[in-house]
Amino acid sequence: MIKASLRSHLTLWFAGLSLLTLLSVGFYVGHIATEQMKQASGNALLSTARSAAELLGAQLGERQLEVSLLSRAPLFRRGDLDDPDILSSMELRSQSRAEYAWMGVADTDGRVHQAVNNLLVNQSVKERPWFQAGLRGAYTGDPHEAVLLAKLLPGTSNGEPLRFIDFAAPIRNADGQVIGVLGAHAHWSWVTRIVDAAVLRKGTMPEVQALIVDHDGKVLYPEALMGQQLPNMPSAQGTQPNTSGWSVGNGYLTSVVAVPTSSNTNLAWYIAVRQPLDIALEPARILFYKLLMLGVIAAIVFALVAYYLALYLSRPIELLAKSAQQVQNQQPGATFPKEHSVLEIAQLGQSLEGMTQSLLGKERELQEANASLEATVAQRTAALTQANADLLKLATHDALTGVYNRRRFDEKLIECSLLYQRTGRPFALLFIDADHFKQINDTHGHATGDEVLHQLARLIQDNTRATDFVARYGGEEFAVLLPEVEEPESPEIVAEKIRAAIAAATFASVGQVTVSIGIGLAETSDSNAIALINRADQQLYQAKGAGRNRVSRNAGVTERH
Repeated sequence: MIKASLRSHLTLWFAGLSLLTLLSVGFYVGHIATEQMKQASGNALLSTARSAAELLGAQLGERQLEVSLLSRAPLFRRGDLDDPDILSSMELRSQSRAEYAWMGVADTDGRVHQAVNNLLVNQSVKERPWFQAGLRGAYTGDPHEAVLLAKLLPGTSNGEPLRFIDFAAPIRNADGQVIGVLGAHAHWSWVTRIVDAAVLRKGTMPEVQALIVDHDGKVLYPEALMGQQLPNMPSAQGTQPNTSGWSVGNGYLTSVVAVPTSSNTNLAWYIAVRQPLDIALEPARILFYKLLMLGVIAAIVFALVAYYLALYLSRPIELLAKSAQQVQNQQPGATFPKEHSVLEIAQLGQSLEGMTQSLLGKERELQEANASLEATVAQRTAALTQANADLLKLATHDALTGVYNRRRFDEKLIECSLLYQRTGRPFALLFIDADHFKQINDTHGHATGDEVLHQLARLIQDNTRATDFVARYGGEEFAVLLPEVEEPESPEIVAEKIRAAIAAATFASVGQVTVSIGIGLAETSDSNAIALINRADQQLYQAKGAGRNRVSRNAGVTERH
């Protein structure tokens, strides 16, 4: 049997062991990286799907609520479906909502009395599912191709058939009897744009695809996949999807989330966000290839080093290598030569033995330190998140009253002004000032004055709408932005409601407190927001001059009741 030289042995051992170790580490790290990448991508897809589902559910709920509220408007309760005010109200909704393709009213026999753009007037919709369901209650339907409106509306730019989702609600007269149905058709492209926008806004992962799936697991969007059955979705046999996380199958990493809908709708949609598995795991695959390349390079380097070391080393090195291999393989009985005629070899043996014991101790310490570090990082992360949230609130809210501060008000006023210039939708500004507030501070002290300001802010918030913006403008003065100024909630009505609520309230240690309110309306001639502020401020001074506890706008001063 031919024996190889020490040089050959050392060369093969160094090269082979380094390559084996790095390959093992490469496979292990590659496996961990793949699982972590899969977990991270799955969680990102789940977050994106939840965001899209919540946004779509909110938009569908708003449209259904809008149709239901419109059907219960006083002009419908009069019982005259031919009332011109009904058409005006529907046209106003259609103009403000570009997603509506059609809106109209039909009597209980299914004959359309009035509709936006006179589409389908005097035609029968008795057999349409939305009409039949609308007689019984609020309804939101699955998408369908245009039937009666197919020839009356322009086609899509991409040649796809027109598809709508339906909203309907019963119309009742003053006696509560159903006299008809209010129906609206929204473009299906509106729904798909909501989903696509939510997915694009949520993240930048490559080749992510968003799908809308019905309760049977069939794809509703995109058009190219329409009608296909999505795996892991509910089917006709009643199986339930895995909507609590994400799954891997058919070459995709997929997350499925149910679209939240109100209890009075029969929709059961799901948002599926998926990404090709190869794309999702590409970073882990690149890392694995880099580790393999590193292993090959390290093996070559170690082989060259071993080749030159073997020229000068002899048997003691072989013994050291053997003992080191035993340590590496976690085998007992490893001994290092401590006595040798060559001082460096003896010192090397002693050092290797001590280093082995030290490494074992350091490994245990490192594990303990790593566990402690992870706990510390988690605590610091939670504290930083809370601090950032508190800092954001301090930057936008008044510390005393809790409403928005002057800085946030200035930003919101600029936003409203720009929106008005772009869309022409008017808005109003209320300036509210506490009457004789200096007397309150002088008589009861600044602490009581602060309590009065806090209660005033709460009363103003309680008597404004969800869409209104309340801020402390300075001192005892508050500002309210009204983005919607149409009847029945005109600026005067909102302002009078605030004034009356404050006048009727009781303030601890003070008793009654009144306010004066000035109203300013945005005008097309305004070059900037300062003009609106000056008008509202001028009306506030006019209300003060008229005796306080009043509401004033350009048309005059509203006397208190």
